[in-house]
Amino acid sequence: MKKQKIFIACDTTSIEKIKKIIKETQNSKLIFGYKFGLQFLNSKNGRKFVSSLKNKITFGDYKLADIPNTCASAIKAVRDLKLNYITIHISSGLKALKAAKKVSGKTKLIGVTILTSLDNKSLKEIGFEKEVKKLVLHQAKLASKAKLDAIVCSPQEIKIVKKVFKKEIITPGIRFNTKTDDQKRVVTPKQAYNNGSDWLVIGRPITKGNIKKNIQTLIDHLSQ
Repeated sequence: MKKQKIFIACDTTSIEKIKKIIKETQNSKLIFGYKFGLQFLNSKNGRKFVSSLKNKITFGDYKLADIPNTCASAIKAVRDLKLNYITIHISSGLKALKAAKKVSGKTKLIGVTILTSLDNKSLKEIGFEKEVKKLVLHQAKLASKAKLDAIVCSPQEIKIVKKVFKKEIITPGIRFNTKTDDQKRVVTPKQAYNNGSDWLVIGRPITKGNIKKNIQTLIDHLSQ
């Protein structure tokens, strides 16, 4: 059986905590990458720390959303970090996606669809008439047209995304049980892989409490 791939969401500004996360997630049964959010990347020593990481898969979750020139300039501005992946909102539009892709180099550009904290009701509140699945499908087609390297979507939309997007699919909204907190569209790790995800993004279910024990719980869950 091939090794499952997990991005650990390093949702902290503490370098010591992140060092601990990296140290305790070294496991021969799984492949780990590390996702860094704006709170860390914009912190005093965050950029320096990320750029110093060697032989680690790194994911800069910038979620760029701006005009084409600004998105392209932002990609250029973080080249020194040598990130493996970086995110951009597909809602930035086709021209912005193409401009960012043109300058991304070896860094894989990930298109972000609809955040997992949103559901149909939330979308209506901010002015979208389409339901989540229809909007995600439309955005996946746009990501394919822009030749992005990967896409982020809820596990619940993986199957429809795979119909139009043939590259890597990365899925947040993962919980060991599906009792939600601030996430609306969630599934278990096993369900996400069964649906066709290539990478899972997992934060608190692994980083909160005993990390090694949580990883073993994940491995046990996947082997059932």
